[in-house]
Amino acid sequence: MSADIRSLEHSFDLIAPRGDELVEEFYRRLFVAAPAVRALFPSDLRRQERKLLEALVLLRGSLRDLDAIAPALRKMGARHVRYGARPEHYAVVGAVLLGTMAAIAGDAWTPAYDAAWSDALTLVANLMLEGAEAVAA
Repeated sequence: MSADIRSLEHSFDLIAPRGDELVEEFYRRLFVAAPAVRALFPSDLRRQERKLLEALVLLRGSLRDLDAIAPALRKMGARHVRYGARPEHYAVVGAVLLGTMAAIAGDAWTPAYDAAWSDALTLVANLMLEGAEAVAA
């Protein structure tokens, strides 16, 4: 991936201080955008929110060597099959996460950040889907 690493790093660092708000708002928006996925999650989302934030922090820390986390992302995709995640969920999750990041950043969010995160989230989804397909085969 020829990612705009600087945009990814700067934009993540911009929203990181509001990480708890980011993940709470993400799940609120996700369940509005795709109400059917609510059943895939526990009623108490605190643990799930923490896991998402940890995954985003891991991604931020691995931006300069994405190959290093590719196996972990494939394993995560394989696990998500057991939770009921389906391939069509990935696009919705990515779009909602991107929109939530932009909302949290407000006017500081730029088209370059949007493009960089769109590319990065597509890469993440593709790697997770590879893992999902491996367990389905």
